[in-house]
Amino acid sequence: MKLIKSIVAIALMATALTAWSQDDIKNTEFNPVTTGVTSLSITPDARGASMGDLGAATEPDVNSQFWNPSKYAFAYSGAGVSLSYTPWLRKIVNDIYLANLSGYYKIGGGDNQAVSASLRYFSLGEVMATDGEGAMVSTINPFEMSVDLGYSRKLSEKFSMGVALRYIYSDLGYSDMNTGDQTSSASAFAADISGYYTTFPVIGRNECQWAIGFNVSNIGSKVSYNKGNDPAYLPANLKLGTAFTFPLADYNNLTLAFDANKLLVPAKPRLADYEDNLAYDDALQEWKDKSSISGIFDSFSDNFAKRITYSVGAEYAYNQQFFLRGGYYYESKYAGNRQYFGLGAGFSLNVLRIDASYMIATAQNSPLDQTLRFTLSFDMDGIKNLFGRN
Repeated sequence: MKLIKSIVAIALMATALTAWSQDDIKNTEFNPVTTGVTSLSITPDARGASMGDLGAATEPDVNSQFWNPSKYAFAYSGAGVSLSYTPWLRKIVNDIYLANLSGYYKIGGGDNQAVSASLRYFSLGEVMATDGEGAMVSTINPFEMSVDLGYSRKLSEKFSMGVALRYIYSDLGYSDMNTGDQTSSASAFAADISGYYTTFPVIGRNECQWAIGFNVSNIGSKVSYNKGNDPAYLPANLKLGTAFTFPLADYNNLTLAFDANKLLVPAKPRLADYEDNLAYDDALQEWKDKSSISGIFDSFSDNFAKRITYSVGAEYAYNQQFFLRGGYYYESKYAGNRQYFGLGAGFSLNVLRIDASYMIATAQNSPLDQTLRFTLSFDMDGIKNLFGRN
């Protein structure tokens, strides 16, 4: 079973979205945060990805469940559903992908509250399982998935809050009857809490829109693939963002947006930071025994500034039908060295919107380079009106 261990480990490391070189590894400050179920951090939709992986305060859309569920309360349509697909790490393998289904529905007979849901499925492809002598005995299909339900409500004309509850399941399990080597599947529960504020200032003769938002996501239990031993933290995250939209001319709008993210997970101790193995072992055990909530607070004292990632993006919209987008994502070398540009476009017609994005990594030989995403969205109110006219 050594082969499968290696393959799964490589896949998980790639999924963790760290892009380091040999020089980074030699750097004594290099210490990226590691978590379990890292696929929860992958951007599912093309719009957010094309703007540099941001969306805490951008205009609400069907995929707000991932970015900021509280935005649904300000959604213009009464209901919507979307399907996104991302071929993952296609420069290395051809059968790893992320599929995401999202939707929301306004409730209460007004425009103040909404319920939402999403389902994500991350396939690690087909993996060969071998016995102790290296002979292939079977193939398995590891995967990670999550399903969540959300509720958002306006607390005033300009401010809303939202919550989401999430069930997470990861199946990387395998077993070897000869050696007894086995790894169980893992499951966990998590929650999000979010807020969104929007206002419409008038600058000159033009009405603009300014918004700020936050989302604290994946606060929950740990996950373990070996029956409770060596549990891993979920990728709990704090997201803060702002967006400003202003008209360029009739039917032409430009949105500028900025997000900052901080993983709420303590970094794993490094042997290089301790004088001897005994002190390191004690620190490592303390890190393993720490609860998820304690880990959130401790994460703020661990090189806080260097562990913040930044996204800046722009979206041009013509008549809310044609969209061009671009953005940039930055992470320090200390925390993982992910740095890339996002580009994308979208087209909306009546009840249907199609979005696509393309990633350009700044690092050479990055496995994330040339990543594509596709999103298909439906306006359910538009469909209802369309059939109503018929």
